Amino acid sequence: MLSQRLPLFGSLAILIAALAVGAGLGGFRLPKKVEAAPAAGGSSGYHLIKKIKLGGEGFWDYVAFDSPTRRLFISRGTKVVVLDVDTEKVVGEIPNTAGVHGIALAPDLGRGFTSNGAAGTVTIFDLKTLQVIGQAKAGTNPDAILYDFASKRVFAMNGRSGDSTAIDGATGNVAGTIPIGGKLEFGVADGEGHVYVNVEDKSEEVQIDSKNLTVTARWTLAPCKGPSGLAIDTKHRRLFAGCDNKMMAVVDADTGKVIATPAIGDGVDANQFDPETSFTFASNGGSGTLTVVHEDSPDKFSVVEDLPTQVGARKMALDPKTHEVYLVTATFGPRPEPTASNPRPFPTLVPDSFVVLVFGR
Repeated sequence: MLSQRLPLFGSLAILIAALAVGAGLGGFRLPKKVEAAPAAGGSSGYHLIKKIKLGGEGFWDYVAFDSPTRRLFISRGTKVVVLDVDTEKVVGEIPNTAGVHGIALAPDLGRGFTSNGAAGTVTIFDLKTLQVIGQAKAGTNPDAILYDFASKRVFAMNGRSGDSTAIDGATGNVAGTIPIGGKLEFGVADGEGHVYVNVEDKSEEVQIDSKNLTVTARWTLAPCKGPSGLAIDTKHRRLFAGCDNKMMAVVDADTGKVIATPAIGDGVDANQFDPETSFTFASNGGSGTLTVVHEDSPDKFSVVEDLPTQVGARKMALDPKTHEVYLVTATFGPRPEPTASNPRPFPTLVPDSFVVLVFGR
């Protein structure tokens, strides 16, 4: 979300390259003050089930979950780490993904895709064997990435060039580029031929025709500011945008009307919606909380509670079968002394402290 990024552990050359294109820990902000958002209205039944220690070097960005194989895909700067959440073992890696941000899964095609911010590419891999199949050229600093089942296309949201690269999921060929404008954040597809993406610096929601590769609508999200994470309830046509000013904008996916703005924690960077429980989640890395919002009806939304997680736990994945929520973070060390060239340095990471937090009911 911010143009500043946390440095990657590893060689100085990789660090400089990653920072030069805005890769690394995309979207993370340290809180001005670590404080949990106030709890409201009862209990969701969610609690911390277990903490899986992975350790290793490098910061992180998006995570994605493949429910049939019980695998969690975690971006780690120059690679994607694949974790079996049941055995708690790393079962593979997707290598050479410089400045990787996001992972998109296409189970019907048996493929996965990563957005490599530093390289300006999308890596294509076999979802079963994890072997790399090929690469496609994207725009400048591809950040969020998603798969649209209706068009069988992958959409990479290019944060620096302000456009989206559409890739044929089966062939890996670039189908076209959609000019949008602004700093693109997360996107979702409705399964009916529409893709939606947050434009962070303009506080907009943009609707895209995934077949014709054209922008079909632009909607202001006011009073939401700085939208990042995005989820969708396809049945009731509702979008859930996580906003920088501690609210979740609930948006009509057909008209763009902001229906509700339930309060969430600080530093949100991911949202998920569970259609079976009608819970919407916001992972707030700044306050170290997970806000749980219930969809009482298509036009009414209630904050159930704010669960304590851990500072930095801002990216999230959901298993729609078990309803478990997965977050990733690490322990932060002291902040280096400011310098003239770096007046606002980010803190270091405590070595080997990277963990996966599993929440369930």
